[in-house]
Amino acid sequence: MDPRLNFKPRLHFLWFCLLFGVSFGEVRYILPEEMLRGSVIGNVARDLALKVTDLDVRRARVVAEGTSQLCELDTASGNLLISQRIDREELCVQASVCILQYQLLLEDPLQAYSIVLDIADINDNSPVFAAGEIQLDLVESTVLGRRFPLESAHDPDLGTNSVREYKLSPNNHFALEMSTQINGNACPELVLKKALDREAQAEHVLKINGIDGGNPVRSGTASIHIRVLDANDNVPVFSQRAYKASVFENSAIGTVIATLNATDSDEGVYGEITFSFSHLSDKMGGVIEINPLSGEVRLAGVIDYEEASTHELDVQAKDGGGQASHCKLIIDVIDVNDNKPMIEVKSASSNVAEDSKPGTMVALINVYDLDTGSSGRITCTIPDDVPFKLVSEVKHYYMLVTDGILDRELQSEYNITVTAADAGAPPLSSVKVITILVNDINDNPPTFTQSECDANILENQPVGTFVMKIKAMDIDNESNAKIRYEISKDTKSEVSSFLTINSDTGELFTSRLFDYEQSVHFQIKNDNAPVVLYPVQTTGFIAEDMVPIEAPRGYLVTKVVAVDADSGHNAWLSYRIIKATRPNLFVVGLHTGEIRTVRTFTEDDEPKQTVVVSITDNGHASLSATATVHVMIGDGLPVLNELFEFADESQDTDNLTLYLIIALATVSSLLIVLIIGVFYFKLCRRSYVYRSTTDSLPVFPTAYLPPFTDLSRCGTLLKDERYDSFLTTGSWRGDFRFGSSTDTDTLKQRSAAYQKNTLRQASDRATLKVRAGAPHPCYVVQ
Repeated sequence: MDPRLNFKPRLHFLWFCLLFGVSFGEVRYILPEEMLRGSVIGNVARDLALKVTDLDVRRARVVAEGTSQLCELDTASGNLLISQRIDREELCVQASVCILQYQLLLEDPLQAYSIVLDIADINDNSPVFAAGEIQLDLVESTVLGRRFPLESAHDPDLGTNSVREYKLSPNNHFALEMSTQINGNACPELVLKKALDREAQAEHVLKINGIDGGNPVRSGTASIHIRVLDANDNVPVFSQRAYKASVFENSAIGTVIATLNATDSDEGVYGEITFSFSHLSDKMGGVIEINPLSGEVRLAGVIDYEEASTHELDVQAKDGGGQASHCKLIIDVIDVNDNKPMIEVKSASSNVAEDSKPGTMVALINVYDLDTGSSGRITCTIPDDVPFKLVSEVKHYYMLVTDGILDRELQSEYNITVTAADAGAPPLSSVKVITILVNDINDNPPTFTQSECDANILENQPVGTFVMKIKAMDIDNESNAKIRYEISKDTKSEVSSFLTINSDTGELFTSRLFDYEQSVHFQIKNDNAPVVLYPVQTTGFIAEDMVPIEAPRGYLVTKVVAVDADSGHNAWLSYRIIKATRPNLFVVGLHTGEIRTVRTFTEDDEPKQTVVVSITDNGHASLSATATVHVMIGDGLPVLNELFEFADESQDTDNLTLYLIIALATVSSLLIVLIIGVFYFKLCRRSYVYRSTTDSLPVFPTAYLPPFTDLSRCGTLLKDERYDSFLTTGSWRGDFRFGSSTDTDTLKQRSAAYQKNTLRQASDRATLKVRAGAPHPCYVVQ
């Protein structure tokens, strides 16, 4: 009958009386070995005060450190279940305490709880004698009361489940008594109670039973075969009852561990001693061997500290007459640094957005070392030249988090080498490379490939005639780099009605017929995005501004300088901080771009600070640019008093408002004066009209005349003679007046030329001027 079935009531009792403790994020369960797979160990959700619904959401899982995964978490109920057979003797040999360490991990946020399983022993093993038959040769002259130590039965169970007593089969000559060894174990001894007589009985066959203290009890049996000899009345004697030795793990095969010594006073064959191990486990059978003649103990295989740090062996010295004695050999294994640290990535995200805030977790890393002491102390590092750092809040676990501003346009991929090194001598290390891809965000405006574009077109060309192609670039990626072209809404309506643009390709086409006599010059006006002059925003170059660590509040660190090619209110710029390593450390002047300290520096402030400033213009559809400022906090730098001033933005804003009101009032006054002047000028013209008496002079319709209001890009009249303006009959100073000449003869010559020639067909070139400087030539929408 399987003793585990008889143990079932006890298991039920132990189950309902299960002891566990929770303190400082640790839960401890005591459970018996050999529980059935799927059995419930305990409800960790209840014992750790966790919500069962959070287990799936936070990806809860149970992980082991260097041991087999013998249990698993049922996230639906919060129960910890047996997943594999647990054999205490296989896991912990005969250690007094058998502890299995696991971690319960939850993410978002990261939490770790320690789960300790204390495996209790059950009586699942019977006592076993190494030899099923024990041979003893006793001389018939052996004195009464002589004691003969017997081999102990071996039971891998512990405590009351191990061997507790021995029983000898009934006989007339021998009795069984127990003696206590150095380690406290009971050893059976055969005691002669009645004199032997070889002639009466040459052999005696007895039975010995080893019985454990389990419930129900288990037992093992061996037979004792005693031969009665005529002589050999001395047994071998060891020089020590217990030998102690030590050996480094992974020592070379053949290394001598110890040399045992025993003597026998008998002579001849009865004095010849052979050494052997009384009981050697399967694991140690190929690791340690003993020379049967010399008693020299050597390594026969690889001995590993991580498997067992101490070995206790029984050694027997037996003479040629069959008499034997025993001793203990205790071998301590010395740990050496023979295990590299292990790096396991428990959770990792291969992508991170370039606008991620500092401290964003990218990967969760578990490091551990099977060695002990200094050889098991691990330091985990990553290179200094990457915007990431390692943060450890739970033992053996590191979070890889962002530590600075990411910019995909500067670097789109990071191969981060994680190095784990122990403190052994010599130290051992392991590396693992984690690849992180930086996802693009739309943080860069398009830029034109040309600063100025000019195009010419013949008049009377059909609608849809290709004029030119505008090209712009965007250093963002994929959809963020897709460019859409538009003619600015600020362009005059009569200009925009002549041209259309392909929003995808940037190709300009005519949408109406061009007439040289009506208009010769078109200028497409567009807004310009701010351009950062300082600090220099160049790929591969990082400018750093230094600030003393003793700098007071309001100290001037640096100044962001930007310009806008537009004019008027479109060129008014505003500065704002949109991202910073420490949000409460710096402030930027709204209109000055000056970056000053908000408070004094502390020890917690990183020595390298990054500030991203957004520069926005004041246009109807405002455009913006960004400037990245790198600040180094230096020790020993002087504090300059002239840089200490805390900018009062509210005062600046009030002053600016006042200036705007004054400017608006001034412009309004000038506009009223101008309107009055225009009306007065027209009234004067009507009062002094001069009519020529020459009736033959032609009167030209205004449709064929270039207007005076057609201005060049500099705001002055065009100097080309083709742009000379004239007045028809009725002008107040003669029949014709050309805007580019005041000479009377020239006027008469040109008047005659106009009389001789009729109106010609419009066949001259009309010039389309597109400028990309100030004002900006092309408007690009992303």
